[in-house]
Amino acid sequence: MLRICMLLQKIMERFNMELAYKAKSAWENLTKKELEEMEKLSESYLDFLNNGKTERECTVRIINEAKAHGFKSLEEVIKSGSAKKGTKVYMNNKEKSVVLMVLGNDITEGMNIIGAHIDSPRLDLKQMPLYEESGLAFLKTHYYGGIKKYQWVTLPLAIHGVVCKTDGSVINVTIGEAADDPVFCVSDILPHLAQEQMKEKASDFIPGENLDLILSSGIPQKKDKQKEQSDEKSSKNKEKYKKAVLKLLKSKYNIEEGDFASAELEIVPAGLSRDCGIDRSLILAYGQDDRACAFTSVQALFDSAAKTRTNCCLCVDKEEIGSVGATGMGSHLLENAVAEIISRMSGGYSDLTLRRCLANSAMLSSDVNAAFDPMNGSLYDKDNSSFLGGGIVFNKYTGSRGKYSASDANPEFIAKVRALMEKNDIPFQMAELGKVDQGGGGTIAYLAAKYGMDVLDAGVSVLSMHAPWELTNKEDICTAYNCYKIFLSLEK
Repeated sequence: MLRICMLLQKIMERFNMELAYKAKSAWENLTKKELEEMEKLSESYLDFLNNGKTERECTVRIINEAKAHGFKSLEEVIKSGSAKKGTKVYMNNKEKSVVLMVLGNDITEGMNIIGAHIDSPRLDLKQMPLYEESGLAFLKTHYYGGIKKYQWVTLPLAIHGVVCKTDGSVINVTIGEAADDPVFCVSDILPHLAQEQMKEKASDFIPGENLDLILSSGIPQKKDKQKEQSDEKSSKNKEKYKKAVLKLLKSKYNIEEGDFASAELEIVPAGLSRDCGIDRSLILAYGQDDRACAFTSVQALFDSAAKTRTNCCLCVDKEEIGSVGATGMGSHLLENAVAEIISRMSGGYSDLTLRRCLANSAMLSSDVNAAFDPMNGSLYDKDNSSFLGGGIVFNKYTGSRGKYSASDANPEFIAKVRALMEKNDIPFQMAELGKVDQGGGGTIAYLAAKYGMDVLDAGVSVLSMHAPWELTNKEDICTAYNCYKIFLSLEK
C-alpha cells in the first residue's frame, strides 16, 4: 500500500511539473544554421547602431533601405492617385520619424502594426551654447530623457546633428566618430577634493548645469605684438578662446554663433558598438533603447508580405520625453498616413473607414524591457522579470505603481499572441519593469490603444538601460526579429 501511495505521489509530482510554466533560454537547441543567421543579423544590427546614433540618422538609413526594398514615398503614391494590394509606401515625418506600410486586400480589416521609437537619452546643446571660462571654451547642454547625470562625465563624447541656416541650407555635423576625429568630454572633480560631493545624493552631486561640454583649451594664434598691446589697452582681448572656436567653426563648417539658434546638435557616446563577453554572446552599445526594437521591426517588415491585412511599422521620435511634438506618437502621424492611403483606394476616403481600420488593427508596441540585474536583485520581482537570453519580452502592462499610464493589454489578445509564438517555437517571457513601488516606465502603447486597437508591449531585454552603454543578448535580438515577422502574418 505504501509503495502504491509513493508511486501515485511521483505521478502527481510529474503531472504538476508538466502543468507548471517553465522559462526557457532562447539559446537552447539552436542549430548551426540558426547560429549563423543570428551572427549575420547581429552584424547588421551593429552597423545600424554605429550609423544611427540620432533619430535623424536612423530615419535616413531606414528610408534608404526601404527604397532598396521597393518602397515609394507617400508623396509618390498620392501623385499616382492609386493605392492597391502590394503597394509599399513610406512616410518621412520631418526627417525624424517614419511610417512604413505594405498594403493588404482590405484596409478596413485593419493592420498588423509594430511600433518602436528611435530617440534615446542623451545631451542636447542649448540654443546659445558657446562660452569661455578660465582658459576653456564650453558648450552648454540640456539633458534629454531619463539619465543618471553622473554617468555622462569623463566619457569620450561625439557631436551629431544638423545646423539649419537662414539661406535654407542644412549642414550635417558628425564630430568624434572617425579614428582621426577629436572627441569631447564633461569634467568631474578628482576624489581628493570630492568630500562634499560624495555626501550628496546621486541625483544631485552632478547638477544639470555642470554637464557642459569641454570644446577647447585655446587654439594657438599667430602673435601680433602691436595688436596684442592694443587689445590689452582697450580690453578687446576678452573671450579670445571663444573667438578662436568661432573662427574655426566658420572656416571648417561655415557655422556662425547665431546659427546655433536653428541647430539640432546631440551629444552621444563616441565609439563603435561592440561584441561583449568572452563568448561574444552580448552587444554593448549606445541607444539600444529602443533601436534594438526599431531595427528588428523594420527588418521584419522588409522580410514579410501582406496578405488580407495591411502590415505597418512605426519608428517614432520623442518617446523618451513623453511622445510629444510633431514627430512623437502623440501626434497624428499614423492616422494621417492611413488617411492618405485610404483616399487613394478604390472606395475613396471616409472618416468611418479610417476609424474602422484603426479599431480593427493589432499592434505590438516594440520597446525594450529592463533585464533582471543580479547585482541589484532586490529591486525586481524575480518571478515577473525578464532575463537576458530569455527571448522576446511581453509586458501586459507598463506604467508606474498603480498601473498609471498603462494600456493594460486584453488577455484575449495576449492568448492569441502566445498561441502564435508557441506554434512557431519562438521563446518568450512575460515581465514587468521592477517591483511595484520602485517606479516603472511607459511606452507608446497607450497612445495606440486610444484608437481601440489591441496593443501589447513586446521587446528586447536590456541591462543597464538608459546608461551611455547598454547591454543586450544577441539571441534576444534574433528572437525579436522572428517574433515581429510572425506577428505580421496574423489574420483577424
